[in-house]
Amino acid sequence: MEQEEWENQTLLMEFFLLGLGNAHELQIPLFLLCLTIYTVTIVGNILIIVLVVTDPHLHTPMYFFLVNLSILETCYSSTILPRLLVSFLTGDRTISVQWCMAQFFFFGTFATSECYLLAAMSYDRYLAICQPLLYGGIMNWKVCLQLVAGSWFAGLLISTGITSCLSRQRFCGPNAIDHFFCEEAPLLELSCSDTGMIRILTIILSFPDVVFPFLFTLASYVCIIADILRIPSTSGRHKAFSTCSSHLTMVIVFYGTLIIVYMLPRTVPLRQLNKIFSFFYTVLTPLINPLIYSLRNRDVKRALGRVLGRILPALTAPSRCE
Repeated sequence: MEQEEWENQTLLMEFFLLGLGNAHELQIPLFLLCLTIYTVTIVGNILIIVLVVTDPHLHTPMYFFLVNLSILETCYSSTILPRLLVSFLTGDRTISVQWCMAQFFFFGTFATSECYLLAAMSYDRYLAICQPLLYGGIMNWKVCLQLVAGSWFAGLLISTGITSCLSRQRFCGPNAIDHFFCEEAPLLELSCSDTGMIRILTIILSFPDVVFPFLFTLASYVCIIADILRIPSTSGRHKAFSTCSSHLTMVIVFYGTLIIVYMLPRTVPLRQLNKIFSFFYTVLTPLINPLIYSLRNRDVKRALGRVLGRILPALTAPSRCE
């Protein structure tokens, strides 16, 4: 009897994303806000990539990692914001089950890869500050490529495992996802299958997914800060700290909001708060990356000045035809 009832259930073909709110008067302001954020994010991260690639002064491991972080941030925001912009503009909040799983897969891949890449960048800063004599020998280009490739591979592997399990769940109603993108927790709330196994798998994979990279990054910065505090001169401490301050700011913003999102209980009164913090780490964090590295990093500002110094004279020079 139970088997017949199970087979008679109609499987969902699409979901309805509830988004950030139902107030019609807020749709256009939210569209303009998200469009501005997305534009600045894409332009800012591409600018960093171009600066690092074209300026020989930035051809160092630190900026090689930064280029990959900018690529990740660009891909990261592109999995969420275009669909969100369409929903604000057209009012269409439906998304097919296949596209929902694809969004979840790519979001998980880029988010996990970023955790590992931030850990690799913290290791780079640890060697540069705490082991400067060994830095050149250890952090060569082969090691840099291995760390970056490992970050992407770890994100791809972990996300593939979770997505393959999630895609086997049966969704037979209701179809409303109380979020602005396809995220695991609200999706599991709609499943009519047994979610016990996938919840256990998620807990197990959360250790290599987030916990281990976070603890490694934390341990690296404990050693870095302890080493900086042992520097006798104030100018020396300031110079040492300036080499890792931008990355440390990124780590605090990324993990701070991530921890808040996944530690908050998914009760009805806290769901809107959960969405706000989710919006911060999925949408605003990729925007913060180029702003931090362009406003607080002297090397990037100098590289930008050199590029503008080459471009502006060429643009203002009189044409030969005149």
